[in-house]
Amino acid sequence: MEQGIPPDAPHPRDLVAGLEKGLQVIEAFDQERSRLTIAEVAVRTGLTRAAARRYLITLTHLGYMRHENKLFSLTPAVLRLGQSYLHSARLPRIAQPLLYRLAYSLGEAASCGVLDDRELVCVAAVSAGRLVSTTLQPGTRVPAYCTANGRVLLAHLPTDEVEKYLASVEPERITAHTIVHRERLALEIARTREQGYALVDQELELGLRAIAVPLRNFRGEIVAALNVSVHEGRMPLEAMVERCLPAMVKIQAELSALL
Repeated sequence: MEQGIPPDAPHPRDLVAGLEKGLQVIEAFDQERSRLTIAEVAVRTGLTRAAARRYLITLTHLGYMRHENKLFSLTPAVLRLGQSYLHSARLPRIAQPLLYRLAYSLGEAASCGVLDDRELVCVAAVSAGRLVSTTLQPGTRVPAYCTANGRVLLAHLPTDEVEKYLASVEPERITAHTIVHRERLALEIARTREQGYALVDQELELGLRAIAVPLRNFRGEIVAALNVSVHEGRMPLEAMVERCLPAMVKIQAELSALL
């Protein structure tokens, strides 16, 4: 092992630096920064201005970017990258029919999500005819700390990883109910680990309540989380545990046998 290279990391000569930097350019755009200049992309990616310009021109040529009045923005073609995952990954394909059964048996929305760094990414969802939240759509990303699926997945990380997460995360008060103090978040994550499910009340959106359980593969590894979301006016918190959790546990067992 060469000095400075982690044992599980690939050797630098095996990496394609151009691909890595091109993806960094795409990731520089987000909801707050949907249109950027060359200089702004350079700052956000750490590239030189000349290099940022070449990557932006290349991405524009490939159809992933558009250019207008010195401002660059992503095109819908970027969605192909996410669709490739949703169409090819086993988890969404296996989860979707069971989510459908769970959602329609309860008459509430159900979804499945995975952890990607500090965010919870929805990979499958069924609304059961109820539009509870626009975040319950495949491909949407939300903070992990204020979601039921996110808390479940954080709770089952190794202890040192949870500590690193809590030390580095900067919780935003999205609603008046959002838990933003690290000490209280640590307690909620510990509670989730102990009881086996997470219950989150209007921390991501006003009116949105959710309950989640972990999903294990056949080796017993946590690979995703399953949740049911309801509008607070339809179901009190206590009823969510009593009514939703038993049905979720059944689907949890079925999915774990298939993953």
